[in-house]
Amino acid sequence: MDAEQQIEFDTKAKEQIPASIRMISGCRDSQTAADVIDLGSFSLPSPDGRSGGASTAVFLKTLYDAKNDGTLSSLNWVDLLQAMKEKLDGKGYSQVPQLSSSSMMNIKEPVKFVNDDPNGTKRAVLVGINYVGLPGQLSACHYDVKKVKEYLITELGFEEKNMIILMDDDHHTRPTKYAILTAYRRLVEESKAGDTVYCHFSGHGSRVVDTNGDEDDGYDETLIPVDFYRAGQIVDDDLLKLFVKPMAKGVLMTCMFDCCHSGTVLDLPYYFNADDDEKKMQRLSDFKFDKKKYLWCRLSVAFRFVYSPVSGSSYVVNSLEKHVMKIFVSDTALPGILYL
Repeated sequence: MDAEQQIEFDTKAKEQIPASIRMISGCRDSQTAADVIDLGSFSLPSPDGRSGGASTAVFLKTLYDAKNDGTLSSLNWVDLLQAMKEKLDGKGYSQVPQLSSSSMMNIKEPVKFVNDDPNGTKRAVLVGINYVGLPGQLSACHYDVKKVKEYLITELGFEEKNMIILMDDDHHTRPTKYAILTAYRRLVEESKAGDTVYCHFSGHGSRVVDTNGDEDDGYDETLIPVDFYRAGQIVDDDLLKLFVKPMAKGVLMTCMFDCCHSGTVLDLPYYFNADDDEKKMQRLSDFKFDKKKYLWCRLSVAFRFVYSPVSGSSYVVNSLEKHVMKIFVSDTALPGILYL
């Protein structure tokens, strides 16, 4: 891209993704993530001999190490990702951590997870899926969520009352496709300028054939909910539309995805890999910007209203939970409302 194209790219990115969003993924899209047999090998606080996700383990280990040696305030994003990669390499893991973002950020600035506004609310959605009793059962994911929850509360000042925790452990809400998307929608609906959001996902990730031509490698990245066999996978295109783009301007959101093929699972337009020679964010040259203009509204708890501009008909559907609806105006179509 030349300078003019870069400016145009950056302007469109800010218009379509108004929130400040950073995502740390455990590996590139083409790679698989790994469990750690014993978290004690990474010297995490109170490992109790339990297993955990490799990326989650090195992420927390790096942050705790920086705190203990007094360098946390100066730890930048390059330092964080490279330290994670070094720890993974040292344990024989080949996966390469990746950082992606909604805007061009200076990754040599100190890592920041909490918004500057002292009056902002800190919210979190933590998902851990071991797929208990299913083929491909994991052992790490519940423990990942417990350790991340502990870090958020003790180190970053989050409150449990503002956390949604989804795990297949018979003690929390099951992380079904509906439950995960509902939790993300709730974050979008409740978060406002000055708020801090943290999201963590430990589980299986996968890829499916891209059907709309927005992926250079021909595949969409996915998250695997516990009921994937019935409800299907959560595709990156849907996360971008339902979760990323509608998040309010002024919200600072950090996401950590410890799963396979997670490099671009939020489809953010900027990226940096831990092994990149150039220590700065890169623009995703094939990023597809929308031609539609999106507006968002909140609807009542009791009902959601759906209008079809094609048939001219409308109807009301009973609902027990808050839903977000997308009002869209395209260049060629009449205004309408699309239920998400």
